[in-house]
Amino acid sequence: MRAQLARVDAVIVQAVIAGALSFSHLHDLADAAGQGGWKAWAYPVSVDLLLVAAWRRMREQQRAGQPAGGPRLWFLIALAASLGANVATAGLLDLDDVPASLRVVVAGWPAVAFFGGTLLAHTPRTPDAPTVTTAPETDTEPAHVPAAVDALERDALPALVTGPESDSESPATPEPVAAVRAPMRAAAVTLPPALVDRAQALAEEQRAATGLAADPDSVRARLGLPPSMTAAVAAHL
Repeated sequence: MRAQLARVDAVIVQAVIAGALSFSHLHDLADAAGQGGWKAWAYPVSVDLLLVAAWRRMREQQRAGQPAGGPRLWFLIALAASLGANVATAGLLDLDDVPASLRVVVAGWPAVAFFGGTLLAHTPRTPDAPTVTTAPETDTEPAHVPAAVDALERDALPALVTGPESDSESPATPEPVAAVRAPMRAAAVTLPPALVDRAQALAEEQRAATGLAADPDSVRARLGLPPSMTAAVAAHL
């Protein structure tokens, strides 16, 4: 715990020193470029605020998985302004005779910083995608059944259920009749032409490889169909 506090304290001290030096360099450069008085003190505040705002916005968009090109651009612009002032005041620039181009850059900085800060503050944040919750599947058929076969089975089911059950005076369907309903449902299903062609091709391959007649159950398994479709496959072999 003490070691962690020591590391945090060292980072804070280093940040204060670096901020104070950068603040002083920006002030000196602005003052040398003709922005005297309180205006020279406002320049480092403007640069540092834009730097912090762009960094925070960039991190927010990165955590949300959104592109952060805009905030990254303004972060680099503010960093270049701060770093440029530090380098310029290191003796490479005569502060008593500042070039006219630098005076133009310093004078135009407030408009640039205001424009960047406005974009960072008022760019709409993209809301997180809503979480879609799906109800648990109650279908007992395997998930690998083709969609065409599954739709055909559902279409054939009402024709088998209607009739005896619509009579209010008839007794409840006994369990043996309910158990027989599944084979009746499979036999009533007709395979799509594409599955018929595929089943016949697999049967020919099996017959050529073994010399025996094709097994409908093995052909059905290779097609990825449920066991209830064995009779339907056998009808086309």
